[in-house]
Amino acid sequence: MPRYFFNVRHRPGPAGLAEDHEGDVLADGSAAREYALSEARAMIARDRLAMIRDWMDCTFEITDEAGQPVLTVPFSDTVPGHEED
Repeated sequence: MPRYFFNVRHRPGPAGLAEDHEGDVLADGSAAREYALSEARAMIARDRLAMIRDWMDCTFEITDEAGQPVLTVPFSDTVPGHEED
């Protein structure tokens, strides 16, 4: 199964990217998206970081083991009815 890396973008530019150096092994891109949404919900619920002003502006930039972009999942997709098609 492939390993996906869930990097969090919280503002533009290199300084606005929190890189995931461990990654998680998941079945496919669909599983990676569901995992990202679950993690986003958990981060919004528990973390009150001063550097994050609005969680809804954050995204997961998911990459594969080669560092290639797989998909981007906005944290705003955790809000029912807001998912991008």
